[in-house]
Amino acid sequence: MSDSPDQATIVEQGKSRRISPAYILNEYGIVLIFFALVVLLSFASPYFLRTNNILNVLRQTSINALLSIGMTFVILTGGIDLSVGSVLAFGGIVAASLASDAMGGSVYHPLVAASAGILGGIILGAVNGILVARWRMPAFVVTLGMLSMARGFTFIYTDGMPVPRIDQSFLFWGQGVIMGIPFPVIILTIVFALAWITLYKTRYGRYIYAVGGNEKSAKISGVNTRLIVFTVYVISGFLSALGGIILTARTTAGLPQAGQAYELDAIAAVVIGGTSLSGGQGSLGGTLIGALLIGVINNGLDLLGVSSYFQQVIKGAIIIGAVLLDSFRKKD
Repeated sequence: MSDSPDQATIVEQGKSRRISPAYILNEYGIVLIFFALVVLLSFASPYFLRTNNILNVLRQTSINALLSIGMTFVILTGGIDLSVGSVLAFGGIVAASLASDAMGGSVYHPLVAASAGILGGIILGAVNGILVARWRMPAFVVTLGMLSMARGFTFIYTDGMPVPRIDQSFLFWGQGVIMGIPFPVIILTIVFALAWITLYKTRYGRYIYAVGGNEKSAKISGVNTRLIVFTVYVISGFLSALGGIILTARTTAGLPQAGQAYELDAIAAVVIGGTSLSGGQGSLGGTLIGALLIGVINNGLDLLGVSSYFQQVIKGAIIIGAVLLDSFRKKD
């Protein structure tokens, strides 16, 4: 039995789409760009492919990747979280204060200090979630306000001063190595695996895509859309604080100004990775590649001695390019 005209057309379209250069660029362009950049930098700098540098890139990228995973959950629902950098700073400073005697208190176990910092991030994320999900306030406005509030809380908490003399055992969060692999990279691997399972193997993950695709339809289908929206901001707050703990352990001090403009890198990684800013489309794998691409660019520019001022221009161009790419995808 031969295919009907419509079926044949669909088959032919499917075949042509699979072998089309435009389709390959749309689906795998970011991966090709990433590997092309790696090859280019390996020729441009003899230090780039050294083991120590590669591990350093992975260690540095782990923080932005954690923020980007949380941002992916938020953007998939059609939202945005501009407060991740400030929440990172708040979570890091809270953890630092409990892992140091600089503020006149006792030095707590690293897990206790880290748990307190993570709890702080979860609370701030929950506030974002309540305002966006329950009160229907625009996510852009809410998280922009939280960006300022969380930063203010951070400065108030330490009176604008850094927290030094962090206990050595706490520093393992950012500087530890297990079997030659930096501990932050191990944390990222675990978080990525759990996030992947959550998004692609659970009903909750399907609901996130449904809410981002069409919230009204999802609600009519019985999805508790408010709960879904609330929880993605909690996840973002949790991962932001976790990133803050790693950053604090790496810098050996709690810095109230930490994480400034980190939200830009996180958003760029998510959009570069193929997640649509309008929600409902995207993948965690793409986000991870996007974060690695930004990390490689930062590292490569440092190795080549490019001024930090020019690096800011390049980062801004990357973000604009990512948004343009997203708009082109929508037109297709």
